[in-house]
Amino acid sequence: MTTPAPLAAPPASSPSGRLEKTHLRLGFVALSDAAPLIAAKLLEFGHAHGLTLELQRQPSWAAVRDKLLAGDLDAAHALYGLVYGVELGLGAPRTEMAVLTVLNRNGQAITLSNRLADALAEHGTLPRALAALGRKPVFAQTFPTGTHAMWLYYWLASHGVDPLRDIESVVIPPPQMVAALADDKLDGLCVGEPWNALAEAQRVGRTVAYTSEVWPDHPEKVLACRRDFVDTHPNATRALVQTMLEACRWLDGAGHREDIARWLARPDYIGIDESLIAARLGAAVAGMASVAPRTLPVRFFDDGAVNYPHPFEGAWFLTQFERWGMIDARTDYTQIAARINQTQLYREAAARVNVAVPDEKMTRVLIDGEVWGSGATSAAYARRFAIRR
Repeated sequence: MTTPAPLAAPPASSPSGRLEKTHLRLGFVALSDAAPLIAAKLLEFGHAHGLTLELQRQPSWAAVRDKLLAGDLDAAHALYGLVYGVELGLGAPRTEMAVLTVLNRNGQAITLSNRLADALAEHGTLPRALAALGRKPVFAQTFPTGTHAMWLYYWLASHGVDPLRDIESVVIPPPQMVAALADDKLDGLCVGEPWNALAEAQRVGRTVAYTSEVWPDHPEKVLACRRDFVDTHPNATRALVQTMLEACRWLDGAGHREDIARWLARPDYIGIDESLIAARLGAAVAGMASVAPRTLPVRFFDDGAVNYPHPFEGAWFLTQFERWGMIDARTDYTQIAARINQTQLYREAAARVNVAVPDEKMTRVLIDGEVWGSGATSAAYARRFAIRR
């Protein structure tokens, strides 16, 4: 399959100074929400901003973390919670990290084995369905502090299931999830697309919930790097954010979800049938249903509403780390998030590519009725939950 010709480049924004580095190595994991990086590379959006991008697929989120920390990658498609975990030294040497922009919202799901899905349909509630298995169920997520672990735990708890006591939680890289389900090693999983779609297509599992039901329009993957990279390469980092915003804006164009699904299907990116990728990207696919009506679609841009790295959203992950016993309670979640999320750099980049910055004041209502927003306080929030460490 031939590489698409680059689009006509938009005018380069006025530089604030020479780029400290022009060749950037970006990591990604084989998921549909790596689409902004794939589009940015194949359409060479970086050229208008003085950058050449080199993409490096990684086998797992642990590999992304390790290569960012070692300096083998300059930046990466990363789980929001992974970045915050590294900042706190959870499972890795404590390293100051940076969230540059949000790459997408929504687009993840929870899939159950056929056996458990049948039990849920028969017994009506998740606790009864799990009890019917006659043993401790095994659920997979993709990284201990990652978004999939947090969505899975929150969803289970909202149904009265304690994820620390009632299930066994295991870590499996996204591309290996479906095989583990097919081999009867799992009762359920939470992962990004297209792996839920593939599980259904292979008839080894059924999607029962979407993460947008847990937190509507939740932040998911981010573009992340070490904070010292931002400090040492501020102009190059700003140009990279501009490049990603161009790519996210392109993904909203007519017919572009079909285009990106076709490119993501290549062996060097995801390597599965493009129709399975396209269906859950909201693209039109003959003979296939898209995602369920109750879920919100994966979002990449929406006139910039997707991409601003709201610090209050990052602080939420810290409350969940506390809730599940990964960290002790502390009072500086807001300050931590303000250090990690590079809001000033984002604003500068957005202004140069004519992307509006959304209102920072907003409130989200989660699946259990709990409210989290820009005015929320993290003090005692984690201790409000009946199910916690």
